[in-house]
Amino acid sequence: MSQRPKRQTVDLSAYPNLVVIYLGMRVNALTGFKTLLGFGPKISAAVDARPDGLLLHENFLLSVRHLGMREYWRDFESLEAWSRSEPHRIWWRDLLKDSGGTGFWHETYLRTGGIEAVYIDMQSPAGLARFAPLAEARGAMFTARHRAGVGGTASGPGAVSEGEVYSG
Repeated sequence: MSQRPKRQTVDLSAYPNLVVIYLGMRVNALTGFKTLLGFGPKISAAVDARPDGLLLHENFLLSVRHLGMREYWRDFESLEAWSRSEPHRIWWRDLLKDSGGTGFWHETYLRTGGIEAVYIDMQSPAGLARFAPLAEARGAMFTARHRAGVGGTASGPGAVSEGEVYSG
């Protein structure tokens, strides 16, 4: 006799500002394997440091040359503060100068409303970019805060500026 499956859900009432971010890195060239493998220990160390607001970090495999991560954050402000701090700021700055034979993407989903995404050197579309038109990440589309429609301004140290990315 078969048994009825146990159906459950989650009570997110303690997480009214929950943010879920998916991130991925895909190898585009042979040198990309070195870049991808080099990020592993750095990301592990950053997660082990338990940044304020990070609730959970999970790794997953999309294909042999495409790794992904999913993170749950208490709120957008915590995620944004971490992304503007060291070592993330340095990683982001360096990746925007040279993607090291990889493609990178992230998609952020806010429980309070808003979605944003960015794609760097992706040779074929991933996620939202598979059905929504792409736009250059400049001006109002440069920061995650603006792309997601989150009001206000960021606090804390500065992010990588548009000038740093597009100058000389």
